[in-house]
Amino acid sequence: MVKISKRLAIAICEDETYILEELRKKAERYIKKRRLTANIKTYTSGEELLKESAAFDIILLDLRLPGLNGMEVAKQISGKSPIIFITSYQEYALEAFEVEAVHYLLKPVTDERLYVAMDRAIRRSKQADDQTLTLTKAGEAHVILVRDILYCEVLNHRVSIHTAQGTFDYFGTLDVLETRLDERFFRCHRSFIVNMSCVAGQEKGTAVLTNGEQIMISRRKQSEFMKNLLEFLKNEVI
Repeated sequence: MVKISKRLAIAICEDETYILEELRKKAERYIKKRRLTANIKTYTSGEELLKESAAFDIILLDLRLPGLNGMEVAKQISGKSPIIFITSYQEYALEAFEVEAVHYLLKPVTDERLYVAMDRAIRRSKQADDQTLTLTKAGEAHVILVRDILYCEVLNHRVSIHTAQGTFDYFGTLDVLETRLDERFFRCHRSFIVNMSCVAGQEKGTAVLTNGEQIMISRRKQSEFMKNLLEFLKNEVI
C-alpha cells in the first residue's frame, strides 16, 4: 500500500458529465480504501484545467476534449504533475508516454486498473520530495534536499540557501535557482524565495516562518503571496 501523509490534490478533466462523475466516485473510493485524504477538483475542458496555478498529485485526463485536446494540455503541464490518461483510443499510447504520462487507461476503466495507476502516480509525486540540489564550493560538493530549504536570499551576487541543517552559499543569481525549485517555492521579493510549506503566516509585510524568522515580501507581491499561502494551506497536512 502507498502511504503518504499530506492531503492529496487530484484533478479530473473529462467533458462527458456522466463519465466525469463516475471517475470522481472511483477516485473517492480509492482515497477511502487507501485511508488517505484528498481535495478532488473536476474540469470539463483543458483550458479550465490550465488556469490552475498549483500542481496536482494526480491528474486524470481525457484525450478527447473540446478546444485543446488532452495531449496538448499534457505537453503544457508535463513534469509538473503526474498524468493518467483516460481514453477510448489506443493509438495515442506511445505519444502519451513521450509526455511522461504515468499510465494510459482505456475506457471503461475498472476500479482495479485505476487504483494501480493512482498508486503509481502517488509514488512519482512522493519522489518529488526526494529531489536534491548539488552545490559545489571550493571543490567540495554539498547535496541539499529541496524539501529542507526554508528560504533563499541573494546579497551582492551571493546566494544563500537556508535550511534546517544550516546555510549554504555560493555566487550566483536567484533567477537561475528559481528555475530549479518546484511549486512549493514563491519569489516574494527580488532578494528572497520562500518555501511556502515553511510559512506560518504574514505579518506587517513579512512572511513569518515556522521557525520564527521573518522574510520580506515586496509590496507588489503581497496580494499574490496571500493567495498562494491560502491555496497551500487548503491542501496542507491534516
